[in-house]
Amino acid sequence: MRIAELSRRTGVPVPTIKYYLREGLLPAGELTSPNQARYGEAHLHRLRLVRALVEAGGLSIAAVRDVLGALDDPEKSLHKAMGTVERAVVGTGAAPTDEVAHAEARAFVEGQGWAYRPESDAFQSLVHVIATARELGHESFLGQLEGYARAARPLAEQDLDYALSGPTKDAAMEIVVLGTVLGDAAFAAVRRLARREASGIRYARDQAQAAAGPVPADPAADERNC
Repeated sequence: MRIAELSRRTGVPVPTIKYYLREGLLPAGELTSPNQARYGEAHLHRLRLVRALVEAGGLSIAAVRDVLGALDDPEKSLHKAMGTVERAVVGTGAAPTDEVAHAEARAFVEGQGWAYRPESDAFQSLVHVIATARELGHESFLGQLEGYARAARPLAEQDLDYALSGPTKDAAMEIVVLGTVLGDAAFAAVRRLARREASGIRYARDQAQAAAGPVPADPAADERNC
């Protein structure tokens, strides 16, 4: 197929496809003339994957390049691929320096029976979150983490089961990418939906109680208390 058809079938504009080609996110097509190239189903699939990572996953072009590199590396295991995807999703900023937050994050991680890996991007992100909460005067936010851990354990197992369902290593690697990037985005969306629903239920209950007014006094009870 020509680049115009590739654009039509994916919804990605031609200039964007050319940009992805220049950035190495999409392999070059088969040249049929100096200014024309032919693309196949593999290009179609890869372009849809790139679009999902950029648009739904919110990854930068540099992060997408790292993720695709892990996907295409025949020597990289699923476990290491997850680490690469995690770094792309979480990002690599300056290592946190708040020693109190670091100690609290370590205590939480070890309290869950998880390995303490201070170099992990996820661990450093947790330290940043705890430090920020403390700076804003919300030290009690630390208590939220236990509930997050209870929710995260079955989700982590579900993610792994989903990844291992791939019929081949290549398929499993792609599932790791999509499950991590899109899974994070999906969980955030579902969490917001659930929170809005819970808030609506509480609001309706409070409105109903306010409309009912105060509970009338029981004269008989007053007489008994005399």
